[in-house]
Amino acid sequence: MTQRQDRIAGGLIGLLVGDALGVPYEFHSAEAIPAESLIEYEPPAGFMRSHTVMPGTYSDDGAQALCLLASLLDRGRLDPDDFAKRLVDWLTRGYCAVDNRVFDVGIQTRRAIRALQAGTPPLEAGPSEEQANGNGSLMRVLPLALWHLGTDSELVEDACLQSRITHGHARSEACCALYCLWARRILEGSADPWSNAVTTFRSLIDDDSALRRELDGAIRPDDPPAGTGSGYVVDCLHSARLAVQAGDFEQVVRSAIRLGDDTDTTAAVAGGIVGLRDGLKSIPDRWVQKLRGGDWYEPLLQGLLARYPA
Repeated sequence: MTQRQDRIAGGLIGLLVGDALGVPYEFHSAEAIPAESLIEYEPPAGFMRSHTVMPGTYSDDGAQALCLLASLLDRGRLDPDDFAKRLVDWLTRGYCAVDNRVFDVGIQTRRAIRALQAGTPPLEAGPSEEQANGNGSLMRVLPLALWHLGTDSELVEDACLQSRITHGHARSEACCALYCLWARRILEGSADPWSNAVTTFRSLIDDDSALRRELDGAIRPDDPPAGTGSGYVVDCLHSARLAVQAGDFEQVVRSAIRLGDDTDTTAAVAGGIVGLRDGLKSIPDRWVQKLRGGDWYEPLLQGLLARYPA
């Protein structure tokens, strides 16, 4: 495996491991989360798990990310109709889910999928009101950045389009686009990938566009990283940015979980970034070996790596 392939693999597996590690701790306050050294797939004795699934099971974050990756690999492009069908299959049949079991669904995502089932066109299905800015489209978007070989402008456009299927507000679209540019700059080896991504994003969008208003007004990417681990898309992005500063993979995902609340998503978003930064070899083997759902993610990972031959 080349260094580039190792980092691509690290991004996808990092997302899934972060998600699975955060699953037992979801919805707990930061004060209730165990000490950092005790955070594992299996929480310490006496801790009340949030979900009764086997340790190492990824949730809706990972499953939807795999739905997106499967669609990209099969269609050779971002195909909103195909991706939307896979999201419906995920919710109704457990497609890409461990044991074909769906145990966690975001409010906006469920609402959007119901709209899809009722015949709403995919790019109109995502709720677009301001209060519908959960992190459901951000949590799954990393495979797009890993797969995409087009221009920055095309990457931004596709990141926004995939968001609209479940989260149609420009704020969610902007967070997805910025995250993808951040991931791309990391893969390229930028010395300051976040700032470089912000500068690139600003150069690609009009000053009077909705994306620009959300970037500068709500997201405020020039502010120092800070976050509370909530399910709000902007806080999720900044929480991941904060956690990524903690150190190596293990420190980053545990720091993300220690923020509390939406622990699986914060750890998935941060885990994907640090996995991409440091590579698959940086992820503790005990977590990789006990990650469940290999029948779904292993062939998709191989298809993704085939785009980056040695």
